[in-house]
Amino acid sequence: MDAREEIRQLTEELNEANYRYYVLDDPTMPDFEYDRKLRRLENLEAEHPELKAADSPTQRVGGQALSQFEKVTHAVPLESLQDVFSIDELQEFDDRVREAVDTVEYSVEPKVDGLSVALEYIDGVFVRGATRGDGLIGEDVTENLRTVPSIPMKLEGAPARLIVRGEVFMPKAVFEQLNQTREENGEPLFANPRNAAAGSLRQLDPKIAAKRRLDILVFNLQLAEGREFRTHSETLDFLRELKFKVIPYRLCRSIPEAEAEIRDIDERRYGLSYDIDGAVVKLNDLSERVQLGSTAKFPRWAAAYKYPPEIKQTTVENIVVQVGRTGVLTPKAVVSPVRLAGTTVTNATLHNQDFISEKDVRIGDTVNIRKAGEIIPEILGVVLEKRPADAVPYHLPAVCPVCGARVERDPDGAAMRCTGAECPAQLSRNIAHFVSRDAMDIDGLGSSIVEQLIQNGTIQSPADLYYLTLEELSALWKNGDKAPKKLLAAIEASKQNDLSRLIFAFGIRQVGAKAGKLLAQEFGTLDELMAADVERLTAVRDIGAITAESIVTWFSNEQSRHMIERLRAAGVNFTCHTQVTDRRFAGLTFVLTGALSLFTRDEATEKIEGFGGKAAGSVSKKTSYVVAGENAGSKLRKANELGIPVLTEQEFLQMLE
Repeated sequence: MDAREEIRQLTEELNEANYRYYVLDDPTMPDFEYDRKLRRLENLEAEHPELKAADSPTQRVGGQALSQFEKVTHAVPLESLQDVFSIDELQEFDDRVREAVDTVEYSVEPKVDGLSVALEYIDGVFVRGATRGDGLIGEDVTENLRTVPSIPMKLEGAPARLIVRGEVFMPKAVFEQLNQTREENGEPLFANPRNAAAGSLRQLDPKIAAKRRLDILVFNLQLAEGREFRTHSETLDFLRELKFKVIPYRLCRSIPEAEAEIRDIDERRYGLSYDIDGAVVKLNDLSERVQLGSTAKFPRWAAAYKYPPEIKQTTVENIVVQVGRTGVLTPKAVVSPVRLAGTTVTNATLHNQDFISEKDVRIGDTVNIRKAGEIIPEILGVVLEKRPADAVPYHLPAVCPVCGARVERDPDGAAMRCTGAECPAQLSRNIAHFVSRDAMDIDGLGSSIVEQLIQNGTIQSPADLYYLTLEELSALWKNGDKAPKKLLAAIEASKQNDLSRLIFAFGIRQVGAKAGKLLAQEFGTLDELMAADVERLTAVRDIGAITAESIVTWFSNEQSRHMIERLRAAGVNFTCHTQVTDRRFAGLTFVLTGALSLFTRDEATEKIEGFGGKAAGSVSKKTSYVVAGENAGSKLRKANELGIPVLTEQEFLQMLE
């Protein structure tokens, strides 16, 4: 089989597998086989890029990041719907419809709580996707929508031009997993799946959108050139034939029938994989829709019945504190079991100390609770008249409940964070940072190996890496594998790294790789840095008061000092290899631009910093010199506009010599 035929066959097989998995919820291809075929297709497309099909499943992983979203004018406006909050209001809507048309039939559908988009196809090929925006003008999010596996990239039997409208959403299970990961990493939680979906779809980097595992339900045919339909239900059936994932619907001939379906959707809503906030009632006959028309805001032929939020009372039995991978303390209220939104709730997030203080939540309080976005249990407020006389204000502990280290509030936020360098709760993340490329750069120590070493108790601190034996590492691989020896050699080699890498590897808040270099060059040895006070540290260029406080606090911690002594005993280098003695560039800021031939960017930056200067990424009035290579662009133009001296590479070399 030649490459063209194999690519065509693999594309068809994988797209069919995607359709059955993501649209029909009926997987037919095992994951292992799918992954194997996808990798084969990726390899073939890399060898023959000209043969990549428009609907290739390899496009689902996300392409190049964008600098901004372009504006899109919708060919057919994406109207919003008028909300109704009771059956009486729905009956009034029906009365208005029946004044204009004789025979009434409604399509009743779940109202998905997501982000509305328009998908456009030319000759069956997906060419553009846009957000609703204000209904007339949206944003082009085509590349992000390509990553949604339930959106077909190519249609068979489609009109020459087709535009459909759908609701992009994040499945509940994906949302819960995403928030759990964000909580562990000390990141702000998404309030509900809708916010998560909207934030994901508006990422400038499609690769991030791809990781969010978004889904879609198509609910309207906007435009179909050359095709005519009598009813809305016919259009939905047609879109389903084209292999779109289409919203479920039921046809009803009266408001009592529609009410029954609305109640039925309400009863089933918590078992759905997606979040809904109501039901949509639409006139089915398309000609009658035209007859009714629209107001300035809404179509007259549809209404959205909104379900009221379910709020119940329960009692706060206890407040427990968890420590995430980044050391952030997250309080949770343990509540008396209460049935809410289809599940039994036993705890609710309290976010942080500011939230607890604002709501004045105390152990023993009776609270009003609901599920935010029908997912996360949250406390709305305290029922003060039911507060016990002995209830006292709650404050997060001053020391970490896991390791006993001091807890500090982030200077730039509401999070309370454990300061322990060897805190077990943070161990996995701390080691991952310690061995990363810009830190100690220990190649071969992946997350799975680290997790195994932690789980079997072999390591309790980053310093323990330097005490690992070949026997301990060999137990993690098959007999005869060379990886343990390579890893042991990489660990040994990292002992000779420059002090700047070690400083960055410590993971001190506010201290990045650049600050690590500055501190190493300024102080020369780790012991000198450890002895520095806030005043001495703030005298170092680009080290502010907050960073200085973080450094002093970290080095004063007992766990930090214990780890440092273990590293010292293991023979890890505590000295700067590039300490600044010649400060000829002190106080000068350089900007590098264009293609350099005599140095790499990193080499030139190292030279500048080695003489006490600063290498910046953009030109400003504070820039001292711009070093311009071949094809220098906007930075060179700005330097000329500001009258900043421009050096050739040869002139820069003369300054170095």
